[in-house]
Amino acid sequence: MPYLLKTEPGTYSVDDLAREGETLWDGVSNPVAVRNLAGLERGETLVIYHTGDEKRTVGLAKVVSVDASDPKNPQVRIKFVKRTKTPRTLVQIKANKIFADSLLVRQGRLSVVPLTEAQYAWIAE
Repeated sequence: MPYLLKTEPGTYSVDDLAREGETLWDGVSNPVAVRNLAGLERGETLVIYHTGDEKRTVGLAKVVSVDASDPKNPQVRIKFVKRTKTPRTLVQIKANKIFADSLLVRQGRLSVVPLTEAQYAWIAE
């Protein structure tokens, strides 16, 4: 299952991920987001989304490894894949009916959000 990971670009951006190649994804505190992060599996596809003033999808990544032995602080390494060809803004996402029931729209502050295959395909196209 693909997931969307939110980040504040001033703190850690897709440019940082592209430059580093891989990173440990951390700093998640919401219990639902932590549970989603701990549930990631190696090889899963990720969408990187910039919050703040941008509010848009900016890149794609993959899960390299997951250590969920500490359920309150899962250790998830991700690697950069590429920038999204067509960044999707939050306005576009909210206007698309395939996101009507998405946690991305319903729980806007959630930083790790599951996506359906259709949602991922639309973002990644």
